[in-house]
Amino acid sequence: MRDLIIAIALGLGIGSACRWFDLPLPAPPKLVGALLVLAMTLGFAAADQWLAVGA
Repeated sequence: MRDLIIAIALGLGIGSACRWFDLPLPAPPKLVGALLVLAMTLGFAAADQWLAVGA
């Protein structure tokens, strides 16, 4: 739960800083790139769960 709160706070902080300093968002501008980021995130979360069960 703590990790989720930290991740959300970090995401909001980066997004706010980009908006405040008028920087482009550090995200891919195309749908394929966004899906790649989503797939990597889901893979990381799945591996984390899988390793937690095995330990």
